[in-house]
Parts: sequence; structure tokens; C-alpha cells
Amino acid sequence: MENKSHALMAGIFTLALLVAGILLAMWFNRDRVARVPYEMATKLSVPGLNPQADVRYRGLDVGKVDEIIFDPNVPGQILVHISVKPDTPMTHSTYGVLGYQGVTGIAYVQLDDDGSKPLKLTSSKQQLARIDMRPGLFENLQTRGLAILQQTEELTLRLNNLMKPANQAVMLSAFSDISKAALALEAIPARLEPTLSRLPELTMRASRTLASINTLAVDSDKLANNLAGMSTRLQAPNGTLDRLTLAADQLGSAAGRIEREIVPLGGDASSTLRAVNRTLETFNSRPQSILFGAAPEAPGPGEAGFVVPAH
Repeated sequence: MENKSHALMAGIFTLALLVAGILLAMWFNRDRVARVPYEMATKLSVPGLNPQADVRYRGLDVGKVDEIIFDPNVPGQILVHISVKPDTPMTHSTYGVLGYQGVTGIAYVQLDDDGSKPLKLTSSKQQLARIDMRPGLFENLQTRGLAILQQTEELTLRLNNLMKPANQAVMLSAFSDISKAALALEAIPARLEPTLSRLPELTMRASRTLASINTLAVDSDKLANNLAGMSTRLQAPNGTLDRLTLAADQLGSAAGRIEREIVPLGGDASSTLRAVNRTLETFNSRPQSILFGAAPEAPGPGEAGFVVPAH
């Protein structure tokens, strides 16, 4: 009996020592870092997320999930309480998403920041600060997957409509027209061959024409320069234009002098010539007038000796 009692005491001591060692290990290994509590609210599903799950900020471990509860004030909303290290850069634009570790399905909270509101976000146990929880990869895949399925279904319906017999006939007719157009295009190079063979000759002619145009342009420049020089010489002081103007002025003066002096003499000469002509006519008709004088003129109506001619 005494041996059994000693064995029992040794077993109890061993168990007590083992429990004490475990408690000491837990006490030494406990996290002594003071963390800052935050709250995330979401109406999304949080599959695989459990208390004590990791909280990471851009891949770095910064805290743990404390608890997951339903929001008593908003039906259907889930509150996720987390605690993070004090040096974690939490701002008003920080948000969280669900991440998953490989293929195990164990979820964790991934924190990130879009930088739109860089002001630091303060929080405490008395007044928890709330951050947004946005859809993660699987939520986006689920949402977009439904949209893709709807678009696929719509595309399938359109393909079914496209493959109706009437549309098939139209497509076959279009393919036939394309084949005819291809045959017509094959005949075009043969028709263009004569024109293409003449391209070198046309190119040479074009080159000659350009050379002639260049020569004409050079000659035009020379002619323009000569005309400019001639114009300069004509318009120069004591030049040709000045001499022509002076000569015109002198000619105008001579014409005025002729008009003033010669023209009156011409009028007197004309009167004298007319008198001489009358005298010669009188002499020719009556030569005796030189001896007896000119015959008296016949009396006119109302004068003495006027006789009315007989009819």
C-alpha cells in the first residue's frame, strides 16, 4: 500500500509539474504587444474567416481577428472586430478584403489603402473606428461570372439566330459574291500590265518636264531681274522717264506757242487764198473785168431795177 501511495503522489506531482510548464510556456509566449482595435462592417459573405485569423497589411502580419458578430442595429450586416499593431498606417482610406491561403480555404483579412484620404484614423475600445470591407477576389469573380454567363447566353442566342436557314443562304450568297470579286481582282493586274510597262517612259518624260520647268523658272528669274533692273534705271533720277517727261513738257510748250502764233496766221492766209480764188474765177469768167471793172450786181427784191423772172 505504501508503494502505491508513493506512486500516486509521484504521478500527481508529475502532472502538476507538466501543467505548470505548459502555463509558464503560454505565459512566456503570450503576445505582450498592445494592439489597437478596429471594426469592419460588411453585408458580404465571410466564408472561412474565424476568430484568431490573421490580419495582414499588404502581406505583412499586423494583427488578429478578435470576433465576428452580427450587427444588432443593421439586419444582415456582419461586424468583424480586429486588433492591429499601433505602428500600422491606418488612415481614413484604409479598407479590408478577404484573402485565402492557398487551397486550404482558410481566410484572413487583407488591409490596403487607396491613398484618397491619408489622414490617420484613431480608434480605441471605448470608440471603435470603422473601416470599409470591400469585395475580395472570389466575390468579384462571382459577380463577374454571372455577368459573363449572361453575356455567353446572349451570344449563344445570337449565334442560333445567325445560323438560321435564311441567314445561312444570305451568308452563302455573300461568300459567292466575295469569290466573284476575288476573280475580278485577279484580272486587274493583267489589265494594268500595259500601263505599268509604260511607267518608266512616263517617268522619264516627267523628269524632262520637270527639268524644262526648272529651266523656265531660272529664265523667269533672270527676266524678272532684268525687268527690275530696267525699271530701276527708268525710274532713276535724270533717267529715261525723266527725259521723256521733260521732252513732253517742251513739246507741249512748242504746241502752245504754235497755237498762239502760227494758227492766227493760218486763218489770215486762208482768207487771202479765198479772195485770190474768187478773183481768179472772176477773171476766168469775165476777162474784160480787168479793163472795165467788175459788173454791178443784179438788184435784189425791193431794190430799183429789180425784175421778176418770167416763168
